[in-house]
Amino acid sequence: MDSVELRKIGKAATSAARSLASLSGDVRNKAISNIADGLSSSRSEIVLENSRDIEKGRKKGLSEAVLDRLLLNDERIDVIARDALSVVGLSDPVGEIIEMNTMPNGLEVSRRRVPLGVIGVIYESRPNVTVDISALCLKSGNAVILRGGSEAFHSNTVLADVIRAAILDAGISKDAVQIVGSTDRKFVSEMLKMDEFIDLMIPRGGADLVARVAKEASMPSIIGGVGVCHTYVDESASLDMAVDIVFNAKVQRPSVCNALDTMLVHVSAAPEYLPKIANAFAEAGVEMRCDTRSMSILGSREDVKITPAVEEDWDTEHLSLTAGVKVVDSLEAALDHILDHGTGHSEAIVTEDTSSAARFLNEVDSSAVMVNASTRFNDGGQFGLGAEVAISTNKMHARGPMGLKELTSYKWIVLGDGHIRE
Repeated sequence: MDSVELRKIGKAATSAARSLASLSGDVRNKAISNIADGLSSSRSEIVLENSRDIEKGRKKGLSEAVLDRLLLNDERIDVIARDALSVVGLSDPVGEIIEMNTMPNGLEVSRRRVPLGVIGVIYESRPNVTVDISALCLKSGNAVILRGGSEAFHSNTVLADVIRAAILDAGISKDAVQIVGSTDRKFVSEMLKMDEFIDLMIPRGGADLVARVAKEASMPSIIGGVGVCHTYVDESASLDMAVDIVFNAKVQRPSVCNALDTMLVHVSAAPEYLPKIANAFAEAGVEMRCDTRSMSILGSREDVKITPAVEEDWDTEHLSLTAGVKVVDSLEAALDHILDHGTGHSEAIVTEDTSSAARFLNEVDSSAVMVNASTRFNDGGQFGLGAEVAISTNKMHARGPMGLKELTSYKWIVLGDGHIRE
């Protein structure tokens, strides 16, 4: 593959996007149903190609956690196929009339939802993203250019082949789903400059990838997925509720972007609360990185790892069973800490005080703000979107979980009867 071929991919995707936008929802749904069927009928080939990635990963010394994310077996292929079929059942956003008004002069003015065009996605590790993103883009009438990580190259390639054959059988150009057939990183840089072909770029990966896309992309891009997420336990909090919420936010799935990173505890609640949460964390093997005041309350314990926090801990997305712990004097201090160290992703307060809850909701500037709920709920499925392509911390176009509607824009429709402007 060379740069000329990459630009051909972009041009073909642009052409496919034009035709895709005019197709009926039934045709797009048929294509996604075909993908699910294709995954099931091609499972042996998929597992074989995936085994090549697993073998290569073991030789490279990838961790068991990364290898687990890479793995595709019969059960996981069934789950990916079911997830694709679930997209079929979602409401079709394309062509939706957002609002309609009749002007005093009789003009009928409305806004109609339309696809964005071509979506570029650069992602790491998980081959299921190849199918998930393709299904969501097809449903929303967008073509997509995929560039997966080198560690999943063979898996992504075979999945893309299945997808392209499936959509062609439904009457959609196979160019509506393209994959960059090279692991050379130079093509990432070139993709980020293809604004004449790609309308939106979405990075799915770690902080370095997101920062690179934000810096280099010449087209609009989604910034998100990196979350330094906080939960503040207020002085009025139900402590048992706070234990459950914080434990869930940290432990239920620690490697994802909406998992808790730092727990802030009001000074009056800390003496009773910190031993309770430490007991829960001990059972799950959570390391607590504590400030001086929380260290003095917890003391030395053999059942839980307690280490002194350093300044960089407050700015770290741990993605592991590690939590920062800080005692604060007030809600004001908690808000200041979140302002200084948050990334605009997910924040929560546990409180029985409605005025504290209202202030937290009003003053915390993040994509999702929770009261008496785990930060793990910042998710497209949990918010009723059905699925998501990313969680955006942008403030323009889309914020929070990005579902089908967030993969669309709108155009103004004006209907007149010989109207002229005087």
